[in-house]
Amino acid sequence: MAKDYYKILGLDRNATDEEIKSAFRKLALKYHPDRNPGNKEAEEKFKEINEAYQVLSDPQKKAQYDQFGTTDFNGQGGFGGFDFSNFGGFGGFSDIFDDLGDIFGGMFGQRRERTGPKRGADLEYNLELTFEEAVFGVKKDIEIYRNEDCDVCHGTGAKPGTSPKTCDKCHGTGQVKVQKNTPFGSFVSVTTCDKCHGEGKVIDTPCTNCGGKGRVRKKKIISINIPAGVDNGNTIPLRGQGEPGIRGGMPGDLYINIRVKPHPKFERRGTDIFCEVPVSFIKAILGGEIKIPTLDGDVQHILSEGTQPGEIIKLKGKGVPKLRGAGRGDLYAKIKVEIPKNINSKQRELLKKLAEEFGEDIDKKKTFADKVKDMFS
Repeated sequence: MAKDYYKILGLDRNATDEEIKSAFRKLALKYHPDRNPGNKEAEEKFKEINEAYQVLSDPQKKAQYDQFGTTDFNGQGGFGGFDFSNFGGFGGFSDIFDDLGDIFGGMFGQRRERTGPKRGADLEYNLELTFEEAVFGVKKDIEIYRNEDCDVCHGTGAKPGTSPKTCDKCHGTGQVKVQKNTPFGSFVSVTTCDKCHGEGKVIDTPCTNCGGKGRVRKKKIISINIPAGVDNGNTIPLRGQGEPGIRGGMPGDLYINIRVKPHPKFERRGTDIFCEVPVSFIKAILGGEIKIPTLDGDVQHILSEGTQPGEIIKLKGKGVPKLRGAGRGDLYAKIKVEIPKNINSKQRELLKKLAEEFGEDIDKKKTFADKVKDMFS
């Protein structure tokens, strides 16, 4: 059964060419696969809409359809023989889809390459800092390589004394028109000129220093002030320090990726710093003065009697400077009570007496060697 193309586009049979085009644009936007990913119903609807438009937008096919109700006389009806499976093949209808190209990424025809000013490429640099440099900030000189204008030809790409010439194929536009013949007629598309590669100019005598490219790779030393408080994984943008633009375009940016070396004593968590402080078991019991390490130097601290292993001491303002805002984080020192591994006989006797004072019988569990020793004593 023949399809009603007017009904598919929501039109009556007296619709003008402009009304047909307008209805198609509206429905194509609504049911396009890019807007309905995975929706088979929308995909079939889009094929049907496109099929209707191909017929009604062509005067010859439209006249045939209006008279016979079909453009296909193979006995099947509809728009026979046309393959709608490839949605990338609408390049011939660029006059219709110019305004849709920006939405669907150039699907409806090849995008024209810009031949005017072009922004320079962005660059990245991985900078390694010590723990202290990241906390307090530092000035660093880094060495990068970027493409800059050739000093010999000053960016023209032509040998000194000569100059680039206007491309005779595209006449300086950087683009050429290509005519394509399809079952629906001839269509013209615009593409990049293959002779000048979109530049609009050709070089007969290239510069020997840059090989006609107009650019050479140069080393550049850049001084960077790293702010206090940066952390591992932070990125610092340097605007305009990337590669220079092309044809007067803006330069790109340089992104500094921060990598911080680990510290043997300190661990950082945000703006706070954590560390462990070894304390003898005698001092943990009796209390006394200890030194707590900080990035500003050791700090004296009085330990209270009976300090337990794992106890935390907080030193306010001894952490990392805050990047956004005044002040610094804090330092947290965890007490690590150390037990001596080797003691002499005198120390052993003293500890035994101390154990007796606490009511502990440390001789209750003697080793086999101790029992043998007692037998012969």
